[in-house]
Amino acid sequence: MSYQLLSEPIRKFIRNKRWENLRPIQAAAISRIIETDNNYVLASRTSSGKTEAAFLPILSKVDFNRPGVQILYISPLIALINDQFFRIEELCENLEISVTKWHGEAKKSLKNQLLKNPNGVLLITPESIEAMFVNAPYNVSSLLGNLHYIVIDEIHSFLGVDRGLQLMSLLSRIQRLNKERIITIGLSATIGDENYYSAKLLIGDVDRTKILIDRTKKDTEVSFKYFKSESVELPLSLLKELYKETSVSKALIFPNSRGRVEEIAVKLLKISSKVGGHRNYFAHHSSVDKEIRESIERFAKEKEHFNFCITCTSTLELGIDIGTIDKVVQVDSTHSVASLVQRVGRSGRREGEMSLLSLYATNEWSLLQSLACWKLYQEDFLEPIKIIQRPYDILFHQMLSIVKQLSGCSKKELNDHLRSNPTFEHISSEDIDDLINQSIKSDYLESFERELIIGVTGEFIVNSREFYSVFSTELNFKVTHSGKVIGNIPYSPQVKKDENILLAASIWKIKDVDIKGAKIIVVPAKDGKKPKFFGRTGSIHKRVRAEMLRILMNSEGYEYLNVESHDEIDKLRADFNGFNIKDFEYDRPVIEKEGKLEVYTFTGSEINNTIVFLFKCFNCELHIDDSKSLIEVPETLDRFGEVLAQVIKLTQDEIHDYIIDELKANEGLIGFYKWGKYLPLEYQAYLLREKMFDFEGVFDLLTKINLCENEI
Repeated sequence: MSYQLLSEPIRKFIRNKRWENLRPIQAAAISRIIETDNNYVLASRTSSGKTEAAFLPILSKVDFNRPGVQILYISPLIALINDQFFRIEELCENLEISVTKWHGEAKKSLKNQLLKNPNGVLLITPESIEAMFVNAPYNVSSLLGNLHYIVIDEIHSFLGVDRGLQLMSLLSRIQRLNKERIITIGLSATIGDENYYSAKLLIGDVDRTKILIDRTKKDTEVSFKYFKSESVELPLSLLKELYKETSVSKALIFPNSRGRVEEIAVKLLKISSKVGGHRNYFAHHSSVDKEIRESIERFAKEKEHFNFCITCTSTLELGIDIGTIDKVVQVDSTHSVASLVQRVGRSGRREGEMSLLSLYATNEWSLLQSLACWKLYQEDFLEPIKIIQRPYDILFHQMLSIVKQLSGCSKKELNDHLRSNPTFEHISSEDIDDLINQSIKSDYLESFERELIIGVTGEFIVNSREFYSVFSTELNFKVTHSGKVIGNIPYSPQVKKDENILLAASIWKIKDVDIKGAKIIVVPAKDGKKPKFFGRTGSIHKRVRAEMLRILMNSEGYEYLNVESHDEIDKLRADFNGFNIKDFEYDRPVIEKEGKLEVYTFTGSEINNTIVFLFKCFNCELHIDDSKSLIEVPETLDRFGEVLAQVIKLTQDEIHDYIIDELKANEGLIGFYKWGKYLPLEYQAYLLREKMFDFEGVFDLLTKINLCENEI
């Protein structure tokens, strides 16, 4: 029995908590972790006791009399560290083990105390580990040089992103400081079968990493509601229904933008004030001050007898404990099934309680996408993670970090450090040497008496607080006309002269873009050119789009759709009724009218964007409406076929040259990748090929596509 394997102080903790039994993931994890030296990824739904599943056996097994910190807990969020601190401290109480938080907001006195006597459990973010390596390498050695276990919370949030590559590299560097092998445990509520390998890669020891899964799902009651929006603002009918649904419960509402969050929070509070309801309506997103966000979280957790409604972005998607949530509402479709899983998991956290989910839509395509995501959620599908083989930008970042950590090293030593790091195993020793030499030329590094040190330009980079993170904060450009500020828009590589943009209910033509000054000068647009929407929208996976097409092509009814939702799906189906779609992989609807084409690709956002890029190489400018997976072609079907034939004949070398030309013409293109701008142009092109485009997916689709015209 797993309980009997635990140490007596831990068994006492369980008895004091009056637990009737262990959760399934806890029982499975205790025996495996105590009896083996494997790494594990513990995968189970939200609120299933994963933190205890990791810490109960680890605390029972570790010898805390050894010098140094024994357990390193890594979290993606400072807020999650603050939340989990009390939980882990309570677990450690009977063992008299110290638990310390280490991040920018933690007390310096407690950090100094740990430095004098390294021991116990340390809770930290990847950025704080990076800062420690750069600024105080001796502290890293004394604190983390004798680790027994590493626990990575919300491990799925690190997969497929630059931050995960940084963490993967840091884990390798920490292991290098330790004589004995460190055992790593990952925790996740959102990790699909196809992503287990990605999690193993991040941990860095694929063969000795095992997956423990509890596939038990919460029962979820779902409803779909449709309110056609004719303007930028949400319709009053939707807001009234939203108020009625959330006013007598503890609710989370997830829209897809910060602006929408503010709109809903303000308008629901107005409605509540008019009808004498409660005033506990909050907006929670990354632009809201940290202290305000924390006060909202405390209110939700501590005021058990008060109803409340928090409208939020993904800031409340991860596992911060905000107590019991009765209901989750999604306004317009999530961009991924994984996000939907996280959000559904926020409600019904009590044992035996059902999750309640309402999905609102304001246009027919958002409704269709919501329905597709829900059906894939029921099938346990989660988007597979894209594995980046050659992350040259993260290599550059870690190269500077390692040189700073070592206070100088030889070229060979630096190359050995990087080559032995599994994060960069697909990057050749020759490429590493070339990047080192290029960095010396650019003064990021300096070669001094056969030893590499940080160069003068490199010092400016490494000594900035921005160096610790690999993700970019959103860059907003100020938009002005005749010296008057109209507003701000997020920077996009599409922001360039002569494009039209929509802002403050008017259409403007861009006359000049000042990249350094983060300023755009505009004049009123009079040419009738269609304005583009600027800003990053979520990237939709091709499987979601394929499911949308399947829904359109069948006549299945869904009991969880309200009357308006049913009617809207039926209208969409009628629009596509005349297309004889048989092969859902390669048959695609195409409409030819007035010498132009509309091609519904029903594929992923990345593939759509890659198609647009490739056609642009042959002077064929396509306009994309990714929300509909629609590509508008200013050509006839015959002309489109001619360009298509040219596109699919492109060689890899030709594609590479086109990417370099695009980088030369648009210096902001690499801006999506924080450390990419420091790379030589050749390496920037390789980086974009892997991270921004999907040429394999495009050529698979375009070589087999069958364009189906409407037969009615």
